[in-house]
Parts: sequence; C-alpha cells; structure tokens
Amino acid sequence: MNEQWIVYLCEKVYQCDCATVPWLPAGGSSSSSRRCGGISRDRVVGSVVVVERREGEPLNLKQLWHAALGELQLGLTKANYDTWFKDTAIVSEEDDVYCVGVPNAFAREWLENKYRQQVRDALRHLVGRTVDVRFVTLMAASVRSDRPVAAAGSASGGSTAVSSMAPAQDRREATAAALLNARYTFSTFVVGSNNRLAHAAALSVAERPGHSYNPLFIYGGSGLGKTHLMHAIGHAVISRHPKKRVAYATSEKFTNEFINSIRGQKSEEFRERYRRIDVLLIDDIQFLTGKEGTQEEFFHTFNAIHEEGKQIVLSSDRPPKAIERLEDRLRSRFEWGLIADISTPDLETRIAILRAKAEAQSVAVPPPVIDFLAQRIVSNIRELEGALTRIVAFATLSAVPVTTQLAQEMLQNILYNPRQKTLSPDRIVETVARYYGVPSEQLRGKARDKQVVLPRQIAMYLMREETEAPLMRIGEALGGRDHSTVLHGCEKIEREMAENDDFRRDVGALRELLYSD
Repeated sequence: MNEQWIVYLCEKVYQCDCATVPWLPAGGSSSSSRRCGGISRDRVVGSVVVVERREGEPLNLKQLWHAALGELQLGLTKANYDTWFKDTAIVSEEDDVYCVGVPNAFAREWLENKYRQQVRDALRHLVGRTVDVRFVTLMAASVRSDRPVAAAGSASGGSTAVSSMAPAQDRREATAAALLNARYTFSTFVVGSNNRLAHAAALSVAERPGHSYNPLFIYGGSGLGKTHLMHAIGHAVISRHPKKRVAYATSEKFTNEFINSIRGQKSEEFRERYRRIDVLLIDDIQFLTGKEGTQEEFFHTFNAIHEEGKQIVLSSDRPPKAIERLEDRLRSRFEWGLIADISTPDLETRIAILRAKAEAQSVAVPPPVIDFLAQRIVSNIRELEGALTRIVAFATLSAVPVTTQLAQEMLQNILYNPRQKTLSPDRIVETVARYYGVPSEQLRGKARDKQVVLPRQIAMYLMREETEAPLMRIGEALGGRDHSTVLHGCEKIEREMAENDDFRRDVGALRELLYSD
C-alpha cells in the first residue's frame, strides 16, 4: 500500500503537482483533507502555506498552527489577519489547552475577546477533540515547534516556555541611544475608538519593521498620543529585534543637527548616523516646512532608508496634503504607506485614560472625580493627565481626600467650563428626548410611563446643573410641574448616578452632547 499524506489547505485556490489532486476548486473548504502521494512537506505554493503529514502521523505544533491559520485566514480580511495573526505561534500544549503566543499584551487581550472561539474551533477540527486556548505574550515565551501534537485518543505532554526578550542591559543601552521615554510603551497606551487604527498600525510596524506600512504617518492634534506611539514602537522593536538600530528625533532636532554638521564640516558623519538606522522615528515632521536645505537632506535620508527596506515612522499635527510649503516629492513619499489619524478621545476613552493614570500612580480616585475631569477636559490627553496629577499631589501633601469639590477648586483656571456656552431649557429637553428616542412633547406632557419619566428627570437634573434656571422655571419648561417635583427628580438622578456607573456615564455623555454643536 502506498504511503499517504493529509494536506491541510490554507487558501481558496491551490495548485498541486500530484496527479491525484491537480487542482482544488476556488471556494473549496479550507478544512478539507486530501490524499497526495508526491508533495514535499511544509511547501509554499505561491503565497499559500501547505502543511502535510503522513496519515496517522501526529502534527507538530508548527504544522498544527499553520493549518489553523489557513482556516482562520479564510474568514478574515487581509488587514485583520496581518494585524492580529502574523507572528503568532503555538508555544505549548498541555491537557488539550493550547497556549498561543502573540507579540504584545494588547494583541493578547484583543484575540482573547474577539477571536478565541474561532481559534478554538479551528484547532478542535484539526485535532479531532475538544480543546481550549490561552493567549500569552511572545516576549515571555518561545515556540517548541518540533514537538508532536497527539491525535485524538493519544497522550500528550507539556513544553516549557523560555524568554525571547533581549537581555535587560542591552535593552537599556539601546533605549538610551535611541532617546526613548521609558514611560511611553504599548502597555501604557490606552486604546479607544479615536486611536485604534494608529495603534494597530504601530503594533504591526513594531513587529515587522520595514515590511508593512512604510512609511507609517500618524497625525493628530497636540497631546493626543502621537509621541507616545512613536516611543512605543521604538521600545517594542528594541525588545523584539535587539540587533536593529532605532533612532527617535523631533524634526527640530534633525534640523539643528543638520545645521551644526554643516557648520562643523561633519555632513558625512551626520548622514552616516541617520542613514544606517533600521527604524527612524521623526516627530512633528510639519516643522520642516520652509526649510529648503533640511527638506533636501531629509529627502535623501528618506530615500536611503526606504530603499534598504528599513522602517520610517513620521508624526505631524496634520495629514501630508495639508502641510504647507512642503516639497511635493516629500509629500508624495509620506503618502506611500499608511496614513493614520488620532482624533480627540471620546468620554469613555478619557475615563479609561484617567483610570490608568490613577492606577499607575497607585492612588484611589473616586469615580465621580474621574468623571468630572473627563467631562471637563475634552481635547488634550496631556492636560487631562496633568490635571489628575496636580489634584492627587495636592491631596497627598495636604492630607485631604480627593473629591470633586477639590478638583473644581484646584483646576478652576484650566477646566473647560460648559456654562461659557449658553444653554436653554428647550435645548436640553430636545437633546434628552433625542438621546432616549422619545418625542419631546412627551417630556413636557403628563405621561407617567417609565420610559418617559426617567428622561424627564434627567432633563430636570441637567437644567439645574447646566443653566441658571430656578426650579420653578425648570418645572415650567417640563409641562408646568411644581418646584418640589423638580427637586425630587433631581435628587433621584443624583442617587442613581452615585450607585450606577453605567447610568452616570449616560448622563455624562448627554452633557457632552449639549455642548457638541
């Protein structure tokens, strides 16, 4: 009897040089098994990974993961696959629990929440029994890819994870040479809807510098996290690729060094220093505008690095097309790769940032204080974190509790004051009604249904907090209710906000809507 092979197929169209399976049709099942008598192992057909084994022979971890990736790839966009599954591997298996190594903590959390079931199903199909999956960071593990995976009904053993990080001393020296801020890492970066694309692209660049998104151009307003991401890329590259040379500089620093090199007749030394870099991170590139000599030098530096397949990451306060007095040849090169923006964080992200900052400082900050700051400081993360630091420092030195009243007193000169914009009771009624999907006439009417009463009481509370209207005026705006009814409604909302975090955030979101136009 001829030896037989099982071929695990990883994309929709495959070519085989075996007479028994010359072609598999497009759209065929990725999990199909086919017998083949003449294909070499682990062969790549075009961009297709083919994992093969003799029938009855156990897959090792590397082969198993290649096969699982084939199934997963069919259900994902290329961008999602490249972002979340490139550079992943099974690092161990014990008692049918597979540990999948991923590049960083954020990828681990994302895969755990979004793709765990899909990964589990793919592995279960391949090994023929129920399995479980855990995701771990590859910084703390390496792959034992040659260990066989037991088939259904067979015994299995564990494997040992070992460190693959660069030695600590080497990392410290490389970090110092690259001029990176130790606080700006991926683990301290809070991801929200405003920065998700930029963060995912930064992760991808850090994992495979020079292979994807080159250059990566990140833009957004001041204090939104561009510099943080650039430093995080540098740290991650040094940890995962210790032999790569990383350099971070602002465009001002690049300009000053270029000018000094001309004055000191050290132009070649300057060029050598920047053009031998593997990952070049230039912050605030918009400040090259109007500097013709510096733009000329950076043009040649860009070309030299890019042509060598090395990575370039740039940041700016605006996209390339909006940078005035920038040479067209530079502008076009900045647009070669991926352009990702970071916008103003929403309320949820600002709350998450403040919580992370408080945790990093090992201080307990009451939720009402967090919410107060998040609602009042809306456009700048640096200012948001600075406000919290100032409040905590004062409370610690003065031995007083951190309260909303303290926050108001400490930050009255810098806090965004919503009352600077005049709000009418009618605007509040209309906004609340639209938010809860009820007609504004019902809020002003006599209806006592729960779906109407609660929004009406929220409108009362917001009128009292955000306008100068007396209780009687508030009652008139809501159908002629007396002041005791208004007071009762406001007190009920205050109690609910104190007890229910989700409800408190809803009210905060409504407050933001009032001032969004």
